Amino acid sequence: MKTTKFSTIEIKGNISSTGFEEILSEEALDFLGQLHKKFNAKRLALLEERKNYQEKLDSGFKPGFPEETQAIRSGNWQAAELPEALQNRKVEITGPVDRKMIINALNSGAKVFMADFEDASSPTWENMIQGQINLRDAINGTIDFTAENGKTYQLSDQPALLKVRPRGWHLTEKNLSMEGQPLSGSLVDFGLFFFHNAKTLLEQERGPFFYLPKLETYEEARLWNEVFIEAQNLLGIPQGSIKATVLIETITAALQMEEIIYELRDHMAGLNAGRWDYIFSVIKKFKNHADSILPDRAQVGMTVPFMRSYAIQLVKACHKRNVHAMGGMAAFIPSKDEKVNQQAFEKVKADKKLEAETGFDGTWVAHPGLIPTAMEQFDLCIGAENANQKHKKLAEVKEDAASLLKFNIPGGKITTAGMAQNINVAILYLYHWLNGRGAVALYNLMEDAATAEISRAQLWQLLHQPSAITTEEGDTVNKELFDRLLDEELEKIQKIIGDEAYRSEEMHQAVKLLEELVMNEEFEEFLTLPAYKLIN
Repeated sequence: MKTTKFSTIEIKGNISSTGFEEILSEEALDFLGQLHKKFNAKRLALLEERKNYQEKLDSGFKPGFPEETQAIRSGNWQAAELPEALQNRKVEITGPVDRKMIINALNSGAKVFMADFEDASSPTWENMIQGQINLRDAINGTIDFTAENGKTYQLSDQPALLKVRPRGWHLTEKNLSMEGQPLSGSLVDFGLFFFHNAKTLLEQERGPFFYLPKLETYEEARLWNEVFIEAQNLLGIPQGSIKATVLIETITAALQMEEIIYELRDHMAGLNAGRWDYIFSVIKKFKNHADSILPDRAQVGMTVPFMRSYAIQLVKACHKRNVHAMGGMAAFIPSKDEKVNQQAFEKVKADKKLEAETGFDGTWVAHPGLIPTAMEQFDLCIGAENANQKHKKLAEVKEDAASLLKFNIPGGKITTAGMAQNINVAILYLYHWLNGRGAVALYNLMEDAATAEISRAQLWQLLHQPSAITTEEGDTVNKELFDRLLDEELEKIQKIIGDEAYRSEEMHQAVKLLEELVMNEEFEEFLTLPAYKLIN
């Protein structure tokens, strides 16, 4: 791969594709370079703090609300007012940044489309830069797409509001470097989008709006706030123009929700209950704690005690500070089997009804077919004529760190079948991810990096306990069981994807990667870190 020196940033990726040089213009790269020079050292220091804190947790430490921020939690302050465009977010749809997806999502009837450079996208160079082109074209109203069968896709007259989720602080963009250091994936995704589109969105009164993933502390939120201030200054945009919703996807962030709102108070749009990553975080953070072993993934829903506490306390924190509380993902994908659909839609309806009645102002879906069901539940609870229910303050709810940390689930079971399903889903997801797809429909569910993380993290935790665990079926959890289940699931996978795909390099890499992630003594922080080394 040719290395190109452009401005002060080295480009290792190919820039011959149409539009790449426009996105990676000298001015845009100078903008990225200024963000990198000012903030990358701070980013790396915060990532080191994550490692130090994890060592404390591994040694048995149980966290709580930070003592040093008590004044913030008890203080009488509010986040800045939200613009009119952000008031109604009853249903938001999410997905990757490919061209067809963007058009369909913006035309879906959802209030908001979150274009995702993170968990729903495989961060190939082509995906990341083409995604920037696609979003620029969508904002300018020039996006269209023609499928191989000749079907054409165009933007409707009333598209959903666009938000963008950049990659998390832990990820880099290996195809862009400065003085020998790879650039932050977060700053690249945010910076390129902001540089090319912020002024247009401001003129349209439709942004720039973002989602921020994987934050673990209020200090990490503070860094984003500093980036926003600098970016607005560099482009001469009024301070506070950026509005961001933070995904509460980690147990540590759940203990600092008001502090995170406070740090971003001039740019804060709300918090989102990122349920799948949150479950993964619980497993990861407390992997060495015998009292924190969760049952099969399918049994960890929003009604179990610690997840219910998480949801209620998130709503209270948001409404106390006058920002939106956004519900979690309904990952179901409609099937051709009407019986499957009927059962699944009932579950989606119950889930969204619970969220709306809890006090959430809106929710997420993965498929356009779920939008009417989700919208109906929020309209029934909030009122079709009302945009949100931020007035619902939940004053009776007590902030309670202990309830967030009680992971026992009454009746929860660890099963051999659940382990097998984890193996199956993790391998299939990794296979597709290595082939450039970050959102994959598997077994009527939309799987992304977060759900794959749960699968591999549960396997690691079960296999690395000091005392062997026995499943409900009577199997001892050990390497022999894992190897047997792996062989059985690979036979099933071969039938699903076919012989040619099964023999591919990507399939070989997916199996090898899962084995390493599960069997290594050290728990890998994110599966995307080693996987990223395998893609261009």
